Amino acid sequence: MSKTKIAITLDQHIVKRLDRLVKEDAFTSRSQAIQEAVEEKLQRMDSSRLAKECLKFDPAFEKSIAEEGMSIERIGKKIGRVYLEELDKIIE
Repeated sequence: MSKTKIAITLDQHIVKRLDRLVKEDAFTSRSQAIQEAVEEKLQRMDSSRLAKECLKFDPAFEKSIAEEGMSIERIGKKIGRVYLEELDKIIE
């Protein structure tokens, strides 16, 4: 994966903590530490958004599926379509 350089400004106490972690070999560099922190935060935000979107599923819809006696395969396809639609909304 290609990388892009960016400039950021951090509080001095954060830089000192980063430097301590690099010195203790927790990270190979400041860049690695910051990259991993940003990536972890983005993953948490994505998970949080997905969880919020899942709460929007309609219990009445899910109940109607169960009452129709649909096969597991058909239920999976219907729920999968709804899930993908919601996931598309999150990504947009």
